[in-house]
Amino acid sequence: MIRYLPNFLSALRLLAAPFTAWLILGGHDTAGLLVFAGASASDGLDGFIARRWGLTSDFGAWLDPAADKLLMLLSLLSLFAIGVAPLWLVVLVAARDGAIAFGWLSIKLFALPIATTPLLLGKISTLVQAFYIFMALLLLAFGLDAPHLALAAAWVCGLLTLLSAVAYAGLFWRGLFAGRPMAS
Repeated sequence: MIRYLPNFLSALRLLAAPFTAWLILGGHDTAGLLVFAGASASDGLDGFIARRWGLTSDFGAWLDPAADKLLMLLSLLSLFAIGVAPLWLVVLVAARDGAIAFGWLSIKLFALPIATTPLLLGKISTLVQAFYIFMALLLLAFGLDAPHLALAAAWVCGLLTLLSAVAYAGLFWRGLFAGRPMAS
């Protein structure tokens, strides 16, 4: 049974994404905060279990980031819909994740010689996105208004998202043209 626990936790996170969005949109701020926090914590737990007991799989390597991206994107979209998250941040996160997904599919489809392991900067970016969403939900749940804090957190989140996008794009282009002569 433990063999499937990491994938089970990722699947629960995948299911928690639309539920979290529904809670946020419905004004159930505390419940949204708790579900989001639990889903975010499951990300670290499933990775720890998979690495600790050697329970990694190709399916899990796909499911885990897909669940992360869906949780972040739906939560950010919901926060935007209720006037909390800025549109530019939602667009930036969606564009980065869409580009990563497109790159990953291209690598697999065309058997490109490019590593598909996540970058540390990408993991940090996802962690900062989770902290941003957690902070926004925490402020909502406690009825606190901290516009300067929220804006600063959005800018930090956006900057790290942009830096990770540039890092992944650079990795993709270097891998794509590695060992191939460049056209002049």
